[in-house]
Amino acid sequence: MTDPARLILPALRADSDGSFAHEASAIASALALGVGGFILFGGRADSVLALTAELVRRAGRPLLIASDLERGAGQQIAGLSELPPPGALGWLGDLDVIRWAGALTATAARSVGINWVFAPVADLDVLAANPIVQTRAFGADPVAVAACVRSWIEGCETAGALACAKHYPGHGRTAVDSHVALPSVDATEATLAADERPFATAVAAGVASVMTAHVAFPALDPEGRPATFSPPIIDRLRRLGFEGVVVTDALVMEGARSRGAGEGAVEALRAGVDLLLYPDDPPVVAAALSEAERSGRLPAERLAQAHRRYQQALARAARPAAGASAGPYGTPEEVADALLDRGLLRGALRRLKRPIELVTIDDDVGGPYPPSPGDYLARRLDERGALGLGGSRIVLAFAEPRAWKGRAGFGAEARAALGREAPTADLVVLFAHPRLLAEVPGSAPALLAWHRQRLMQEAGARWIAARTG
Repeated sequence: MTDPARLILPALRADSDGSFAHEASAIASALALGVGGFILFGGRADSVLALTAELVRRAGRPLLIASDLERGAGQQIAGLSELPPPGALGWLGDLDVIRWAGALTATAARSVGINWVFAPVADLDVLAANPIVQTRAFGADPVAVAACVRSWIEGCETAGALACAKHYPGHGRTAVDSHVALPSVDATEATLAADERPFATAVAAGVASVMTAHVAFPALDPEGRPATFSPPIIDRLRRLGFEGVVVTDALVMEGARSRGAGEGAVEALRAGVDLLLYPDDPPVVAAALSEAERSGRLPAERLAQAHRRYQQALARAARPAAGASAGPYGTPEEVADALLDRGLLRGALRRLKRPIELVTIDDDVGGPYPPSPGDYLARRLDERGALGLGGSRIVLAFAEPRAWKGRAGFGAEARAALGREAPTADLVVLFAHPRLLAEVPGSAPALLAWHRQRLMQEAGARWIAARTG
């Protein structure tokens, strides 16, 4: 019998101080179980490097160590480089920038022991009501997005990390977030085939892995099973010519939980998935897989196939890294500045007057996980002595896609605040998807800054400072 635990990838989350000490018992349990790797959330560069080295040392064998790095390694790991969101990179329209972004992400990830990058997003930003894709996608046009996906994969994998196209066959048409419920997309097979184009391009580019969506597509599976648990949908991916690892999206998400940890894992593997990401209870999952193999519900050859693909991914992750190649911009900061230089979506800006008064409207607070700080822009302007009362008044509006929201736009409280503050502002800075400008009342000049991340806030501070008298 094979070891089913090798097909399980538990999660490790950093504490608020960036350390992983509180995960000691979970780490010991997972390693004793014999898991195939981990997904990491958060941490500092030093703590993540120490953790990954310790995990491999204690396991006594190579591991797949992954992280969600759609906006560069700094998205998760303090001290590493951030990148603007994919939507912003796609908006620039330069594939060399995207290839460089993939390489930079991989190089930074490898520097702290992460060998598997859960990116790029190959979904399409085609539904304004979508609560979770938005700026995470490169855009709406399948041909343009496919080109971006190819470039990102080429950059990432040349630089030595495994890439992962997600979320097959596409999360772009969902009005429900699979973190909180099971979405069902009623699009036709022809529509879904067009949406699939970026994934087909990813396969043609030799992507190492593909992540499934916890989304039902009745046109592709009349039984209404989510892609993660759907033999016909996984078979469809294989018919594209994909021979690499198929990994589930996080199994703790509500879109996958209804089957239970053990039964869901068995069903996913039976459907053709190879690796099980972030299940609720890894020991329960391992026991369920072993029992399903003994009973014949999970054929031994299916487990052996998943193991082979896991081993192939390990071997691929051990290849020498080429490092990040040069791109049109020298640093992420230069990319961020370029975005803001072309980011005035509405109005003509007059010279701003010191001292600057900032009004913050933050739609991202209130969920189970706090957002990143919203005061980086204010700190940078304060360092320049530019803040106070009596000069220009700038509204900062934050609204990123966050799993708990269950909606795409601003919430009622944020809309009310915008109604009070935006019409009389000298400038509105939108840290959100550009279409949310339609929810900002008045005619004040509006600057698109895309995302609340530190990179874009500090670029916003530079932009404002350069236009302040």
